Amino acid sequence: MPGLADLLADAVAGGASLGFLAPLDREAAARWWRAQLPSVADGTRTVWVSHGPDGLSGTVSLTLEQKANGRHRGEIVKLMVHRDARGRGLARALLAVAEQAAVRAGATLLLLDTETGSAADHLYRAAGWTRYGIVPEYAADPDGALRDCSFYYKRLD
Repeated sequence: MPGLADLLADAVAGGASLGFLAPLDREAAARWWRAQLPSVADGTRTVWVSHGPDGLSGTVSLTLEQKANGRHRGEIVKLMVHRDARGRGLARALLAVAEQAAVRAGATLLLLDTETGSAADHLYRAAGWTRYGIVPEYAADPDGALRDCSFYYKRLD
């Protein structure tokens, strides 16, 4: 939990739009991660982490839809890489792990959203995701400024 909290706080401090405003302290970040434990325990959320020399360097989560009419889909959530580990392909590798797990779980469609124009936005396009829309001023960035959000899907074959 401490490593995940540190990673989330670092990502927010680095400007990542993950649903939090800056400053995000470690305790608030740890509370958020603890709130995810029931969904991990019941199998509706899977979390992967990458370890670096100074602790956790990245994470990604996959949630699977539980509604009867949506059991074919999942969502990629909270893909983040520590600022010290960026630029080395870790985000792409974590995304690939989550996509492969979704296939193994029987998902045929994945969804995600991200801040338009961000590094993540470019990553998803490069990784074969299809943007299906942009919502203006969808969410505030860590500094509180409203930003556009891009919504993506990927069909899994």
